[in-house]
Amino acid sequence: MSDGRIDLRLQLERPAFALDVDLSLPARGVTAIFGASGSGKTTLLRAVAGLERHARGRLEVAGEVWQDSTAGVFVPPHRRPLGYVFQDAALFPHLAVRDNLAFGRRRSGDAMPPDAAPVVGLLGLGPLLDRRPDSLSGGERQRVAIARALLAKPRLLLMDEPLAALDERRKAEFLPWLEKLHDELEIPVLYVSHSLPEVARLADHLVLLEGGRALAVGPLGELLPRLDLPLSHGEEAFVVVAATVGAYDADYALARLDFSGSAGQSLWAPSPPRSVGTTVRVRIQARDVSLALSAQHDSSILNTLAVRVEAIDLQPPGRALVRLDAGGAALLARLTRKSLDLLEIGVGQTVFAQVKSVALVD
Repeated sequence: MSDGRIDLRLQLERPAFALDVDLSLPARGVTAIFGASGSGKTTLLRAVAGLERHARGRLEVAGEVWQDSTAGVFVPPHRRPLGYVFQDAALFPHLAVRDNLAFGRRRSGDAMPPDAAPVVGLLGLGPLLDRRPDSLSGGERQRVAIARALLAKPRLLLMDEPLAALDERRKAEFLPWLEKLHDELEIPVLYVSHSLPEVARLADHLVLLEGGRALAVGPLGELLPRLDLPLSHGEEAFVVVAATVGAYDADYALARLDFSGSAGQSLWAPSPPRSVGTTVRVRIQARDVSLALSAQHDSSILNTLAVRVEAIDLQPPGRALVRLDAGGAALLARLTRKSLDLLEIGVGQTVFAQVKSVALVD
């Protein structure tokens, strides 16, 4: 194992469920643990935290062995240097925010010191320090819970569907704080979610669980376009492309987004003012991509890209999902099979992708 990575081989048998995973995860960034209900997401997180005492196997975090069943090693939960944020913030209701945060520092052996200020500032908690949990919104409580976990000086942060208990308005308020956290944290985060759009905004790496096993593991941008995975089979199939702001047109409030690592490919997208050189994530849904045999110049669609057809997946009833290579960036297009046949589109062919809608997610 290389230093800093999270290596885990864990098995847990239950009467109607078995967890069996063998993973090597990055030392930094957000790794999303994604899958349907019952796939084992929370069980995996609890096993990493040491809360599933009957789990067998080995867990090594940044060169430190937390569990090795063969060698008889098991570091108990309270001695594992990790932070755990649950769906419910689980704050002490009788304590003000500053005292809830002080609990996190006491867990790491310190009182509430001046150096808590960076975490308080990062999560915008300064105005809330003297308030009690019952006076906070759901999103504010979750921010306090994250800060408390970070003040324990963890080497790993676990987050179990922290948005699940929030309504759509509170989620919209809370997500920018999570994105800020993603940009500034030096430690790895394991983030459980069943929401793919949420994962698209936050995750760098993805573990796709199904029936207690890892169906696929890898960078988010590589797994989303794979036609052999269920990620691409639903109505909301999409890709996430890394891009850089190459220009900004203030008259039309449009940003030109140059695909990272791509040979001159770019898109225009509605955007508030952004500095040239800013790195962003672009989400493009398969249903918003159509194909043509020649470049269209008399259309309201702003974005047309020359692409190569990499693969075609025929899906019932009468539909097709096409994977495209846009100079190194992967796109998906959802067509009817009739359109596919009428245009005689085949693997290896160069066609033109018309992108109707582009969403900036970062």
